[in-house]
Amino acid sequence: MYPSVIKVTAEKDYQIVVEFDNDERGILDMKPYLNFGVFKKLADPAVFGSVKVSFDTVEWANGVDLDPEFVYEKCVRESCSAKS
Repeated sequence: MYPSVIKVTAEKDYQIVVEFDNDERGILDMKPYLNFGVFKKLADPAVFGSVKVSFDTVEWANGVDLDPEFVYEKCVRESCSAKS
């Protein structure tokens, strides 16, 4: 089972900062996915900035969401305590 997302923030250059319930934080670069399927809808910076936590993963205001396993596996992670 994968950790749940507890916080997400949109950053510049189509990256999101994700915090998990296991005290890890990661950066997920969405640029490689913006030319495929429903992810094309996220290329609008206003839409991309609407990211939020939904259940245990991330979702945008237009309904596009990510599989929680994908989020955890693709994030470049570090311990949140390392940032304290």
